[in-house]
Amino acid sequence: MRPLIPILAAALMAAPLAAMPDSASGNLQSARAALDRGDGIGAEADLRRALDGGAARNELAVDMGEAMLQQGDRAKAREWLAPGQFAKGQEARGWRLLGLLERLDGNLPAAGAALDRALAFSPDDPLLWVEIGRLRYQGGEQVQAAAAADKAVSLGPDTPRALELKAQMVRDSAGYAAALPWYERALAAAPDDLLLLGGYAASLGELGRAGEMLAITRRMIAIDPRQPQAFFLQAMLAARAGDPDLARAMLNRIGDEMDAVPAAQVLSGALELEAGNANAAIAHLTPVVDAQPTNQKAGALLAAALYAADDHRQLFDRFGPPAARGDAAPYMLTLLARSLEEQGDRAGAAALLDRTAAALPPQLLPIAGTGSDLRGMLSAGNTAGALQLAQRQLDQSPGGASALGQIGDAELLSGQADKAFAHYAQAAQVRFTDQLALRSAIALERSGRAGQIPALVGSYLAIYPESRLMARIAANLALGRKDWKAARALLENLKQRGGNRDARLLADLSQAQTHDGDAKAGLESARRAWQLAPASAFAAQALGLALIAAGEEPEAARQLIEQARKIGGDNPQLAAARKALG
Repeated sequence: MRPLIPILAAALMAAPLAAMPDSASGNLQSARAALDRGDGIGAEADLRRALDGGAARNELAVDMGEAMLQQGDRAKAREWLAPGQFAKGQEARGWRLLGLLERLDGNLPAAGAALDRALAFSPDDPLLWVEIGRLRYQGGEQVQAAAAADKAVSLGPDTPRALELKAQMVRDSAGYAAALPWYERALAAAPDDLLLLGGYAASLGELGRAGEMLAITRRMIAIDPRQPQAFFLQAMLAARAGDPDLARAMLNRIGDEMDAVPAAQVLSGALELEAGNANAAIAHLTPVVDAQPTNQKAGALLAAALYAADDHRQLFDRFGPPAARGDAAPYMLTLLARSLEEQGDRAGAAALLDRTAAALPPQLLPIAGTGSDLRGMLSAGNTAGALQLAQRQLDQSPGGASALGQIGDAELLSGQADKAFAHYAQAAQVRFTDQLALRSAIALERSGRAGQIPALVGSYLAIYPESRLMARIAANLALGRKDWKAARALLENLKQRGGNRDARLLADLSQAQTHDGDAKAGLESARRAWQLAPASAFAAQALGLALIAAGEEPEAARQLIEQARKIGGDNPQLAAARKALG
């Protein structure tokens, strides 16, 4: 936050509200009631009647600015707020709304200046501290944003917006379950607040409490029959329940009101792809991937849509370079290999399939970037330069989760795993993502503290139970300690959540099922894995072992075991299998 800007004398302020004509004053009070219930259109109509009735422009500037903001018309809001000519007593609110407007328009320094002016008039306004918190968060000062949220709650313990911000900060750092009490406290003060209801419903959904989520969304629709977020959440619920037709119907009820919301676009793209409308899926997914190149889910869906549309050129233009990296996903490699096969390039396809078949653990690589930025330096192996740049960025944004994560990456790739873990831990206090948890686990392993990884993974899943990445790591840990029942439960859940095309997952599931005493299920999973990756050592091994456990096709099992040995080398399981076959 920038230092306070000295406040000039309010020499140009018009007459106080008490001098306003009675009819105009009544219209102004009616407008403020409309603003309180979120009716920006109704408020504007009342304010224009007040203006016609003799009210001065500066007497209405703050309310008209808020009315325009509620309508989403930031250009008109700027006409009323940017001059900074607010009636006496309205200055703090006016500067706060101007700060909000500047933040929404991406003018963060101007937003800070406006909020500084608001602070001079009303330093103990909880709504002002909410806006300060949101500005700090958007500006990369997440630790300071959390402090602002605490300040807002201390100043306004029952202020819905302050409690909402606190809930959002808690959700990012401690999970959805921890955020629920904050939403419930806010809803006790404002039971019909649609923003609060939406956040509460979304958190319930992420925790798997579908019935409660559905009840909240129905309540939202009862308050506002056109409520887009409620229909979106219902669409998400239907998609997770395996009812794409219902999900599509819910999205159709929204119209184009959520076209700019990435999550809605990703869901729309997934539904269109499932329905066989590849070009429609591409239209939904392309803007998301362009804006969020690290969004793995959107990227995988877009790649699948491009492949389904036979747009091989764009598929390789977009996903060829990342596929060349050591951390490329097996699914992406397989998709690109199929594309090359269809274009007649069998040699190129074979090279990609060989990498998929190896099934090696992915390398820890930085997100791709340009040569002059931190990610570019790390990609080029310039860890010394990356460390210097990361430190400068952290000095500029000492409370930024991104800056903390980036210096952690630079430290981890330069061999300073202990320092990396410390910075990751600081970042997790603000925003704990599964990728951050993964890097924290790698840092623990490289610093000789691998024994702490199960606790890290378990604590993350307790906070974010929907994380597929952490569930997969938890399954691997269970397989490592031969806890077959736990591994099976985790892997079967992941299979139901989209893992039925992941050959490695299915091979691991076969092992867990077989050792859990269910040879039939183990054989079924192994057959599916081999169908997906017949040239891989792990799939051949899984099917060979499953056939032996089921007492079926001994000669086929022998051939598969030998195939696995030739491709991936020998191991104790293969040796035991050969002995069992005689």
